[in-house]
Amino acid sequence: MMWQATVQPQAGPAGAPELRDIHVPPDPSWWPPAPGWWLLAMLVLALLFAAALAWRYVRRRRRARRLAWQELETCCLRHARDADDVLLATGLHQLLRRVARLHDPAAVRQQGAAWRATLQRVTVAPGVLQQLLALEQAMYRDDAPFDPPQALAAVRTWLALALRPRNWKPVVATHA
Repeated sequence: MMWQATVQPQAGPAGAPELRDIHVPPDPSWWPPAPGWWLLAMLVLALLFAAALAWRYVRRRRRARRLAWQELETCCLRHARDADDVLLATGLHQLLRRVARLHDPAAVRQQGAAWRATLQRVTVAPGVLQQLLALEQAMYRDDAPFDPPQALAAVRTWLALALRPRNWKPVVATHA
């Protein structure tokens, strides 16, 4: 047999029953959050991940730029100390190859017209391009015309443009 407690409502001042306080439900728990908060958390994490990737990309680009300029200055200082034109031409040519390799992996082994086309993907004046192409001849031939100040100026001009990815023209496909 169930035992039931019976509560007799007490009569109020005018014979009305006495009301009890309203019982509100407990506050909702903070865990687990509602689906909207989960979506917001995933969006924030995705944005943080994308920002970290962008920061890493920019940092690598800046580091590559800084190293290229440092290598150019090292070549200049070595040439000022040793006055060896062949060594300067070799160092500048290798620097050009390394920077071009960032945008075209095949630049390492290109020669002749292919190397010229790679250098032309960065828009420079024809005189600058001729100075850059003369580096290759100056490396191997002592009698090749080579003007170190003009070569350094040409390399500086090309590097200033080539170290910015937006200055590289897309590769033009040739149909054979």
